[in-house]
Amino acid sequence: SCLFSRASRLPPRPMKYSKSVTSSRRKCRKAHFSAPSNIRRRIMSAPLSKELRTKYGVRSMPIRKEDEVQIVRGKYAKEPVGKVVTVYRKKFCIHVERILKDKASGVQVNVPLHPSNVQIVKLKLDKDRKDLLDRKKAGRLGISEKDKGKGKISEKDVAMADVD
Repeated sequence: SCLFSRASRLPPRPMKYSKSVTSSRRKCRKAHFSAPSNIRRRIMSAPLSKELRTKYGVRSMPIRKEDEVQIVRGKYAKEPVGKVVTVYRKKFCIHVERILKDKASGVQVNVPLHPSNVQIVKLKLDKDRKDLLDRKKAGRLGISEKDKGKGKISEKDVAMADVD
């Protein structure tokens, strides 16, 4: 065997958790860049601000037009809070109001930002979005839709146990 074998040069790989999901870099990149629009929506999620996180019990949400965001990474990180003007799923980017740059021709254009580099400060809530927040919060708490309260002992039950 060779002194510089492949196994001795590479660090040990972590165990795979799911057989159905590939860990191949090539396949993962292909899946990412050829993802359909509904999957891109989930990929284009942005973290919520600390206040929203405590209010809703949810860490991140898919970004949408008219959310208010704070840029936290990159050249424009010092800019004030701005509204999302466009969610450009095809290019995996968003455009935020007042974040513009001048082209050589003198035309002002929106600067593309990746949603992971912004933080949602204010959500545009509608019925579907409220339902999504409730589902995500319930998932974090470990309560499924069908067995809400099934087999759970509440503080009220504990207090009533002493009453005889």
